[in-house]
Amino acid sequence: MTTTVIERKWYTTAEVAEMLGYGLSKTKMLVLTGEIRSIKDGRNRRILPRYVDEYIERRALEAEQGWAA
Repeated sequence: MTTTVIERKWYTTAEVAEMLGYGLSKTKMLVLTGEIRSIKDGRNRRILPRYVDEYIERRALEAEQGWAA
């Protein structure tokens, strides 16, 4: 018998907040303003792993550009 590992396809806002080390309120605001993209799933917002990666990459690029100025 083989074991199948199911990879996460999306995260909740609370999970993303924990991953980023942000509070839930800040993370919800980032989602509402579109800084972190999300999809609507019924009454909930779900965040794809690539959306989290995009946000981190964008923040890192902004920081690097700030250092170069």
